[in-house]
Amino acid sequence: MLAKRIITSLVLAAVGIPAIILGSYYYFALIAVFLGVAAWEYSRIFIKVDSKVAEVLLIVCVVLIAAARTFFPDLAAAALTLSVLAAMAWHLFDYEKGRDKAATDFAATTGGIVYLGWIGAYLITLRTMPGGLWWLVIVLPTIWLADMAAFFVGVRFGKHRLSPRLSPKKTWEGYWAGVIFGTISSVVLVILWQSLGGPALVWWKAAALGAALSILTTLGDLGESMFKRQAGMKDSSNFFPGHGGVLDRIDSWLWGAALGYLLITWFLI
Repeated sequence: MLAKRIITSLVLAAVGIPAIILGSYYYFALIAVFLGVAAWEYSRIFIKVDSKVAEVLLIVCVVLIAAARTFFPDLAAAALTLSVLAAMAWHLFDYEKGRDKAATDFAATTGGIVYLGWIGAYLITLRTMPGGLWWLVIVLPTIWLADMAAFFVGVRFGKHRLSPRLSPKKTWEGYWAGVIFGTISSVVLVILWQSLGGPALVWWKAAALGAALSILTTLGDLGESMFKRQAGMKDSSNFFPGHGGVLDRIDSWLWGAALGYLLITWFLI
């Protein structure tokens, strides 16, 4: 299992790092694949609880919104609007064909469009904003390092469970270790990237960004756990050998990209 995790991580790094650096079509393709697969996994989860998500429509709409946010940002709101209307039309026909739970299905499809399409596209918006490469390599590594600290401290010292129903292995000790380490990591990353031409940011603002991300992005992880617990699933899929599915990997990224973008544009620049 450990060997699979290491090999998968190396392959992801080999594909992901060049795409992040190059941006444009390369980065869009990477995120579009991630979000498209995540949409398929989302559909699979909801099928387990007898909710018939419009799987093909969901995947198309999620990728469409990501494309609009990348190449035609002025049309992104229209893409979201048309996607929701299309979902309503889809489930109206489904009800007419005999699907009595079509209204609930519409809610699940729309939830996926908004969460994975609109919120997920902040992974692109963060990269395409002015100085986006630097902000992206501050926000995402801060989340990853906070998660790592939370995991290792939680395994070694964790005694008080953070969320017994949603994620029994998470502990308060691990959570606060992640917050502290994520805050420090953000400051270190900002200092490091500044030496290479990154954004000019005073240390306390970098710390505030890291603290906010470390405190809040755990909710993304727990949110995906809520989906899986209700469906009785351990992983969203086996897309990444040894790591589970795409949703399992990007659950905290979704929150991090959206919150990171808002914090940066509202308070830091």
